[in-house]
Amino acid sequence: MEAYILDWLNLLVRWLHFVAGIAWIGSSFYFIWLDNHLLPSGKREDEEKGVGGEVWSVHGGGFYHAQKYRVAPSTLPEPLHWFKWEAYTTWLSGIFLLVLVYWYSAEVYLIDPSVMALSFPAAIAIAAGFIVGGWFVYDLLCRSPLREHEHAFSAILLLLVSLLAWGLCQLFGGRGAYIHFGVVLGTIMVANVFFVIIPGQKRMVAAAARGDRPDPEDGQRAKLRSVHNTYFTLPVLFAMTSNHFAMTYAHEYNWAILIAISVAGALIRVYFVARHKGQASLAPIIVAAIIIMAVAFLIAPRTSAAPADNTVAFDDVRAIIDERCANCHAEAPTHPAFPAAPAGVMFDTDEQIRSEALRIHQQTVVTRVMPIGNLTSITEDERALIDAWYRTLDEDPVQ
Repeated sequence: MEAYILDWLNLLVRWLHFVAGIAWIGSSFYFIWLDNHLLPSGKREDEEKGVGGEVWSVHGGGFYHAQKYRVAPSTLPEPLHWFKWEAYTTWLSGIFLLVLVYWYSAEVYLIDPSVMALSFPAAIAIAAGFIVGGWFVYDLLCRSPLREHEHAFSAILLLLVSLLAWGLCQLFGGRGAYIHFGVVLGTIMVANVFFVIIPGQKRMVAAAARGDRPDPEDGQRAKLRSVHNTYFTLPVLFAMTSNHFAMTYAHEYNWAILIAISVAGALIRVYFVARHKGQASLAPIIVAAIIIMAVAFLIAPRTSAAPADNTVAFDDVRAIIDERCANCHAEAPTHPAFPAAPAGVMFDTDEQIRSEALRIHQQTVVTRVMPIGNLTSITEDERALIDAWYRTLDEDPVQ
């Protein structure tokens, strides 16, 4: 019953996380677009009111007129809408999921003894340290003199993010490393909102309410962090969806794949932000496409040239499956972390095993991601036997 309740919590919180994330990213992308499409109104009264630019748009059968003030209006309107709870809800639900899935079942989803034999407390402490430490390192960088030098700042930030990806992949299983990479960047994003953007906006609103001129530095600082957030967005989204694609996180060079695709994601945002400004160059999107295609080519599975071993008996394969896989992939799993067979895949009968031969080979031989975390200690000889059996199937479907 405990596992069943955890499954429902996982489902509901994941749903909330998904919806909140759409709202946060949607509003973030919209305001980046809005800022980059502002045009002078050309009206003297707007200039006198301090309007810095405006956008006209049409959507859903209506016309919209948005104006941005250079600092603040002379009189604050009521109500004044804030955009913060989308970010907070996304992060809170995401952290809840991280604890529920990756920390509560760390021996399944986080710790991989073949990478580093960490104890449960050590793994959780290291993971939490990366999440908290990532924000402090980034924030110190943003407060340093480097922030005045865009290219140097970007180079140092790229180096630090690359070290983050590499370090996580040296400590945790690929699946856990990738998700924590996303959590570190996501935490930086929401901390930008909580510690920099919203406090700055509150000071601006308070100054305007007193009739004082708000400090424009607050707005500039918030804008800078908001721009950083938009470049982090696609790498975070990749990290959050990567657990469905073992060819990335289970690869020998998973850290390099993570860095490459994150760079590609940031370049895609560079292109769209520039496009919104009317300054679009195809170079960033072309480089991003080349990076992704190069990664896809380099990590493509290579077909073994070794001849198939026609002496492999199905009973030998069945014995391996029973010992190494069936504790999770069964109608009634015996592993406490799984109340039902993962992905609905069961190996209770010979027919079920034969029908899933492609998936078995893909997961145990090609990507080597199963058994997850190698909890059941499958050996290299057993993987080789499954490989040999799979390659005989075209010759003898009954095998």
